[in-house]
Amino acid sequence: MINIPILDDDIELSPKVPDEVDISTAIKYGVLFAETNKGEIYSILKKDSVGEAINFISKLDEFYPIYHLNDMAYERLYHRSLELKNDEELKATSVGKDESDEEDEDINLAEFLQNSSDILTSEESAPIIKFVNALFFQAVKRNASDIHIETHEHKGEVRFRIDGALIKYVEVESKIIGLIISRIKVISNLDISERRVPQDGRTQIKIAGEVVDIRVSILPSYHGERVVMRILMQSDDIPTLEELGFSEEMTARFRELLKFSHGMILITGPTGSGKSTTLHAFLQSIATPEKNIMTVEDPVEYKADNVSQIQANSKVGLTFASALRSILRQDPDIVMVGEMRDKETATIGVQAALTGHLLLSTLHTNTATAAITRLIDIGVDKFLITSTLRGVLAQRLVRKLCNHCKVEDRISELYADEYGLPADAQIYKAKGCSHCNYTGYSGRQAIGELFMMNDRAKELIKDSASDFELRNAMRKEGMITLADGLIDMLLKHDTSLDEIIRIGLKEA
Repeated sequence: MINIPILDDDIELSPKVPDEVDISTAIKYGVLFAETNKGEIYSILKKDSVGEAINFISKLDEFYPIYHLNDMAYERLYHRSLELKNDEELKATSVGKDESDEEDEDINLAEFLQNSSDILTSEESAPIIKFVNALFFQAVKRNASDIHIETHEHKGEVRFRIDGALIKYVEVESKIIGLIISRIKVISNLDISERRVPQDGRTQIKIAGEVVDIRVSILPSYHGERVVMRILMQSDDIPTLEELGFSEEMTARFRELLKFSHGMILITGPTGSGKSTTLHAFLQSIATPEKNIMTVEDPVEYKADNVSQIQANSKVGLTFASALRSILRQDPDIVMVGEMRDKETATIGVQAALTGHLLLSTLHTNTATAAITRLIDIGVDKFLITSTLRGVLAQRLVRKLCNHCKVEDRISELYADEYGLPADAQIYKAKGCSHCNYTGYSGRQAIGELFMMNDRAKELIKDSASDFELRNAMRKEGMITLADGLIDMLLKHDTSLDEIIRIGLKEA
């Protein structure tokens, strides 16, 4: 019997494939190769297939020291090796890729698909499967939130939404796009023969041991179908209050707000401004075993382990209002409603906040103070708003300039006058490099304005003050607005003038 030593946990390993080794064959026989921080290459054997592994290693020209790893360390190395294998296979399948161009790390199957007529036959479907797998793999790798597949007259196009902006990934022939969409329908349990009506589905993919949920929406368009796939987050991806990116002062005020045992807290902003992420971060910060937390969402974007989540489904009559009414019979302490869409939902939500529940929800308004006007428009009485509302957070996600390539910029007199910016301020603008996929931006930061219900606000709402009057009064009492946050980011060189105008500096 061969006595194979177990490698110490404190030795850093990264997956490595020696030139003479085919990674797929190595993994098949239970052999992983790893490089230490000193540049040595070890062969790591799977404990239950030592015989086959030794036989494989004995046929190699070089000798690589043989070790075992503990189960968890082996599992980690195995999944990282699978990622490496996936990358290698996709590179091998790509055609026309300049291997010497280190800056272009985009794994592109477009030319392969365009130049291969075999895939248009039903007998040869592997490249389509590989292409769809590559889309998911690259989207997750690049932290994309959505995958867009569009059919035009003469071509199809795939784009990723990264940091809130759509970035083109590949172009393929329109007839190949049809095969790709059919593959997506198959894995989402949708009807591949139906192309006239919209279809919604879900699927799961497994990447490096992580299960990722994908929400699929298919819509007929003039030249064919288009697909948008939303990559849904896991509970491990829910950030803490500190990780949301707000200022320390605002984070401290969030904690004060979340100490209330009853009342209503609202988060406002346009689609894609991070409202759901902030809501779940709020819930996780106050979740304890003693509390019954229930949510009704459409869709469930984060799978939270310690929260009972309900997916709204209007097709079977499970609307926000009906689900909320049922939730209140389940003895909840904290209730989260995905969105206050109508009078019925808002009225039940306000009643829940009045009767001892803490209610969290979202609204679509541009500013925090505009939430008052919106609630009154929906049909909620002013005295109920002042009695239940604890605070409103309006937020945006602002793209941050890439630190590797940002360049100095100047403010024109026109913009300085129009937006109230200092004309001599030093600012920076986006350029683009390999570190940021030539977008000029890397990552996003949350900014927000927090309106807290106080006695002055209650008086103004009672006297039917306009949003303008309420907003000015709250600014005098120290409310930091979205515009203040945007200008602060600009002057700190964290973002560009183009970005703060895109976000809506005037609306803020």
